[in-house]
Amino acid sequence: MSATIISTENLSKCYRIHHESKSAPRRGYRRLSEEILAYPKKLLSRLGQWGSADGTDEEFWALKDLCFEVQSGEVIGVIGRNGAGKSTLLKVLSRITEPSSGRVTLRGRVASLLEVGTGFHPELTGRENIFLNGAILGMRREEIRRKFDEIVEFGEVEKFLDTPVKRYSSGMYVRLAFAVAAHLEPEILIVDEVLAVGDSQFQDKCLGKMKQVSRSGGRTVLFVSHNMGAIQSLCSRALLLEKGKLVYDGDCDTAVKRYVSNNRARSSVNDMTGLNRTGTREAEILSMQFEDCQGNLTSTFRMGEPLVARIQVRFHRPALNPTCGLLITLDTGMRVADCRSTHSDLVVGLSEDIVEFKMTIPNLTLYPRTYLVEPWISDEKAMSDYDWVHAAASFEVTSGPKFLNGVNVTSQNGITFVPTEWSSSAVALQPTCQVH
Repeated sequence: MSATIISTENLSKCYRIHHESKSAPRRGYRRLSEEILAYPKKLLSRLGQWGSADGTDEEFWALKDLCFEVQSGEVIGVIGRNGAGKSTLLKVLSRITEPSSGRVTLRGRVASLLEVGTGFHPELTGRENIFLNGAILGMRREEIRRKFDEIVEFGEVEKFLDTPVKRYSSGMYVRLAFAVAAHLEPEILIVDEVLAVGDSQFQDKCLGKMKQVSRSGGRTVLFVSHNMGAIQSLCSRALLLEKGKLVYDGDCDTAVKRYVSNNRARSSVNDMTGLNRTGTREAEILSMQFEDCQGNLTSTFRMGEPLVARIQVRFHRPALNPTCGLLITLDTGMRVADCRSTHSDLVVGLSEDIVEFKMTIPNLTLYPRTYLVEPWISDEKAMSDYDWVHAAASFEVTSGPKFLNGVNVTSQNGITFVPTEWSSSAVALQPTCQVH
């Protein structure tokens, strides 16, 4: 029986958030003398003896009463929406921050990869940073020398090994950082969503390395990702967090299905408020709705029928030729299609203008199942996203007779129907020659 290597008992982490009073006058930076005079008042306010005249303080529980155990050699996926407490949990387990209450017991050396380039000095070269980062993570100099060639080969940075890392791209940063952490040979490896920075080939390489260290080395891995396909392929168990609480601990497939169902849209007309989103927010997606060919609101379509999506966007600054898109994915996070607008003369000249983008798929060739969609708006020339709403909505495709001569099909047939042309002809059998 495997030994318990991580255990938590009523683990909680609380942050105090200060809200400025609406009636209080807005002021700029205060002088040092003003800060010194205000310090006793702040101290008493934190101790609960004095209310703040400039606003109110609110307690925010990033983690609340988490209790779970991890056995040696397990690979655990930690999933949940943005703000659910995943990164806070990893920071507590990595001893970067202290819990407000509760207890954490770790039995083994911990290696953490929570942020790209953590512990790297920008002025030092890649070679020097390998030794620096390895020492920070607890590796001895002899150990780093012995594994140096393996680290460089895995990180794929041989050409730039003697270049200062301040000139590295984010992908090169994460390759080198993960290579050092992966070769530390810790008892516990903690990996946050940093692998999303690397390309797909390197992500597969990292996942393979984590499988290797867990199965052959018997080490424990805690893995946070929004890629449900990676979670299901790597992990056998998952922790699902919601608003700082552990709502499910068990089978990975069940946890993923529960996570996806919780994030699905309520109907075909969606208010984007409160959903996970990324981007500069120079433009904001307000709403999205699905329609059939008659203009009726719906979230169910048959194979071969048209699908219409209307996306409303508010621009907070003028924009030239913005690109709007709709990403279609499976429950596992696998991308099915990325549909995007092709406007070449769209100019948003005024701030706060609202533009409606209409997307039409004339013949829906997706096989029957439920699909998730993520609308986005970006500036293609600047290579930056204004707004990207993750798991914003869903639609369902049912079987249609148009493509397969009335034969009902299911999700087992695949993801998308590929139109093909077939022909057949009878071939006369040639008589066989007999040799006497």
